[in-house]
Amino acid sequence: MTQKRVVIVGGGLAGLVAAAHLAQQGVACRLVEKRTYPFHRVCGEYISNEVIPYLDSLGLFPAHLSPTRISRLQLTSTNGRSASLPLDLGGFGVSRYQFDFYLLRRAQELGVTCSTGTEVSAVSYDADMFTVTTNHETLEADVVIGCFGKRSKLDKVLDRSFMHQHSPYVGVKYHIRLPGFPADLIALHNFKDGYCGISRVEDDTVNLCYLTHRKNVKASGNIRTMEESTLYRNPFIREIFTAAEFLFEKPETINEISFDSKAPVEKHILMAGDAAGMITPLCGNGMAIAIHSAKLVSECVLSFCRDASYTRQEMESAYAEAWKRHFSARLWSGRQIQRLFGDPWMSNLAVNLARGARPLANFLLDKTHGQPF
Repeated sequence: MTQKRVVIVGGGLAGLVAAAHLAQQGVACRLVEKRTYPFHRVCGEYISNEVIPYLDSLGLFPAHLSPTRISRLQLTSTNGRSASLPLDLGGFGVSRYQFDFYLLRRAQELGVTCSTGTEVSAVSYDADMFTVTTNHETLEADVVIGCFGKRSKLDKVLDRSFMHQHSPYVGVKYHIRLPGFPADLIALHNFKDGYCGISRVEDDTVNLCYLTHRKNVKASGNIRTMEESTLYRNPFIREIFTAAEFLFEKPETINEISFDSKAPVEKHILMAGDAAGMITPLCGNGMAIAIHSAKLVSECVLSFCRDASYTRQEMESAYAEAWKRHFSARLWSGRQIQRLFGDPWMSNLAVNLARGARPLANFLLDKTHGQPF
């Protein structure tokens, strides 16, 4: 194996899993994350079971956290009409606070050098080498993997095309205690111009995460008032909010969430996870896609490191093709299915499909899920 240096920018699921994968194969990795673990992220915290064989193969499945096993979906319309569906493949619930911290420790055990509290301000490519500039030092690398999430300052520095389009979506997340909420259920509750996902993670904690249009927040003046005036119109959401014990002093939030198409390779940087493309949250598969993308990018980088005749162009082309083959249809389907949500008439249609046209509903679910890998 040639001695290539890999820098991974961003320590979310894609970055941490790719670092662990590469390190297990003897590749020297440096992971750079601007925050300090453990910390919360705005995330649905549901992972499709498609990832379990891969995580097991790397020794990364968080069994010690006792993640919940999720096998049912509840769907409600804006006015509270409800339907339930089985999730054939199913998934598990685990918080990013615990899971990311566990993956960091595993990556470090495998020899990954992890620089936390370190922000990357620029990445440049010249003469077949990268220069990665951080707030602490300057790094050189043969390969850079971009895992810096949904929207970052580095996206703007790189002048990525989706950054020129403003997105109206705001994400909000809480952890709550909610006695009686079933451990095997993930619920998706619609409200005007948004939807709210709720499911258990570890330690009897329930994750509540919703996506709303910024005009809802603007009209209400603040998040709490918006929740009472808009989300509470769905009786299921109102019951959850009034019965729950909220565990955060204030919610985690993120603005300008973009579902626009992104390039999986940008200025020779291999993008993974949300940096390469984000599925709509209602599909509940962003975490699975991030983990799967870590596998794909790691395999391409390993080929580049192992074979001196394997060119950078071949690596980039192979990864772009693998990304497109595995994810482009899922992301497109997610964008189309999202049109059924956040609108009174369309959300009722979605519930009616789930209740009266089960084969079609299952078909739509399958379009946003992958196969075990």
